[in-house]
Amino acid sequence: MSKKKNISQFRNIGIMAHIDAGKTTVTERILYYTGKSYKIGEVHDGEAVMDWMQDEQDRGITITSAVTTCEWKKSLIQIIDTPGHVDFTVEVERALRVLDGAIGVFCAVGGVEPQSETVWRQADRYSVPRLAFINKMDRTGADFFGAVSSIKEKLMANPVMLQLPMGAEDNFAGVIDLIRMKQITWDDETKGAKYSEDGIAQEYEEIAQEYRENLLEAISEVNDDIMEKYLSEEDIATEEIIKAVRTATILRQVVPVFCGSALKNKGIQPLLDGIELFLPSPLDVPPIKGIHPDTEEELEFLPRKNGPLAALIFKVSMIEGRKLSFARIYSGRIEAGSDVFNPLSKKKEKLSRILKMHANKRERLKEATAGDIIGIVGLKDSGTGDTLCSQEHPVFLEKMEYEDPVISIAIEPKTHADQEKLDNVLEKFTIEDPTLKVSQDEETGQTILSGMGELHLEIIISRMLKEFKTNVNVGNPQVVYREVVTSVAKGHAVFEREISGRAHFAEISIRLEPLGRGEAISFESEVNDDQIPPQYIPAIEKGIRESLEGGYLKGYPLVDAAIVIEDGRFDDRSSELAFSVCASMACKDALEHASISLLEPIMAVEIFVPDAFMGDAISDLNARGGKVESINPKAGIQVIKAVVPLARMFGYSTALRSASQGRGTFSMQFSRFDRV
Repeated sequence: MSKKKNISQFRNIGIMAHIDAGKTTVTERILYYTGKSYKIGEVHDGEAVMDWMQDEQDRGITITSAVTTCEWKKSLIQIIDTPGHVDFTVEVERALRVLDGAIGVFCAVGGVEPQSETVWRQADRYSVPRLAFINKMDRTGADFFGAVSSIKEKLMANPVMLQLPMGAEDNFAGVIDLIRMKQITWDDETKGAKYSEDGIAQEYEEIAQEYRENLLEAISEVNDDIMEKYLSEEDIATEEIIKAVRTATILRQVVPVFCGSALKNKGIQPLLDGIELFLPSPLDVPPIKGIHPDTEEELEFLPRKNGPLAALIFKVSMIEGRKLSFARIYSGRIEAGSDVFNPLSKKKEKLSRILKMHANKRERLKEATAGDIIGIVGLKDSGTGDTLCSQEHPVFLEKMEYEDPVISIAIEPKTHADQEKLDNVLEKFTIEDPTLKVSQDEETGQTILSGMGELHLEIIISRMLKEFKTNVNVGNPQVVYREVVTSVAKGHAVFEREISGRAHFAEISIRLEPLGRGEAISFESEVNDDQIPPQYIPAIEKGIRESLEGGYLKGYPLVDAAIVIEDGRFDDRSSELAFSVCASMACKDALEHASISLLEPIMAVEIFVPDAFMGDAISDLNARGGKVESINPKAGIQVIKAVVPLARMFGYSTALRSASQGRGTFSMQFSRFDRV
């Protein structure tokens, strides 16, 4: 690695897309052309550098975000290659939280697909500036302009084409750069490492001129200087256009669009130029904000090496049994062997080693500073979402929110030796993955694993066997339902008992009311201080919330209800314990008088099948209680959008394969909970 670069030359970016759009292939080419890899690893051969996990190589998909670093021209690019499968959305969420920019990779045939919509919305939530790369221009059915218009329509973005493809499908020959008005073609013999820039061929001159006008018009709408020159028909210098595109990209007013075919080694170098020219450095994005743990005052951290330390752990991996924490440093610097402070656990942690990451290979560093994305070995008590800072300047950076699991399976160890390993292995998985939940079924004694989808749980089981040599028997997947009250109900309880030689007393009356779908649990008190002193209210809320976690009908969490404390009594024997237990009893009493329904998870499913098999696919959906919402034809393929109860979707991938002779694909994501 050459000498340390200035922070203005850092580009911390993520590569995100729908499964199969070619993200990992794009990343592999970036590593090859920046001199980071000596050969190109292909996903279909199971040799991609970034897909280093056994399951990733076997399945040809990305499961965990891999971090790598490379250099291009004057920039240091730190890349996180994120998964495209909906079951691993948390990996994308964690990566976007710490990135300054991103590249959305889209398939020229499929355009914007469901998961690319999900990750795009996540990037919107974290205000991440983006470039778009339309990949697979060599594939049959490739439609560059169709893909660009789907970015506009489905993502509500403002795509601005900086390039045009020269031909498509088998005739895809190169790209036209609309800023510099050059055509770029790649040399196949050097695997695209060499490329030439020439004047635009006559056949493309007219269309290039037309789209350059569109580019200038789009930029003039967001830049007054360009607008002035554009309207008075003055010449606009290349540097001015680049500067204007950069500003508009960082302000998220436009999304510059590039195109190419990563598999055919075309289009990657201009994309790297685009990362350097248009995506922000840590200095170009708003400074990270945090909260002082004691005063709750809002703090701001500028990306300075000599500022107070503020770093966020965005991911934890257990590699070969050792805990490796990935962190982004926003401000300050850390040295190997030094101490840092975790304000959540209020503990000091020693950084035994700091690593510069390259997928699963690493290089040791003496120190790391603002802007760096690094691996840390030695953190014992810090987990995903925790902040690292100095004791003199404590701060909480914003925590990450995660979706609740929607599917569970029961597992039990095959042998006594597996039993001993299992708890250890599950602990490692839950440290790594906040969307994986482990619980015990008290009635059967089985261990219950809950996750984001069938594939998510399948991979956890596969990793248990391959990585940790732990054999388990797996029960059928179970859907995680929710319970709701459908009528107003009242509950009353008196708690009067002696515990450990001390008398306890509390009396509470509560009212339980149904709320609208998705409104969670609300809590309010209508009592005055003479009925129940204010210091007991938090204990009452805690008792009620814990009671609702176990539901009533089938033991599923109860949601979408308002709890109101109507009345209560206390005396000198009252305690927090008494009110907490009494609240739980009053809650159970109310549930006994309430009418309660089950809610089941409903999934939004998008199915891609050739025209000939559409009838079979729809009749199978109807048999599963699905509701078809729309059918759109797209280049010989029908895209069916439907909503289906999750309970009826088990084994669907096999059913779809046999109904479509292996040519149908689908993607599924959680939509909402609905009455069973």
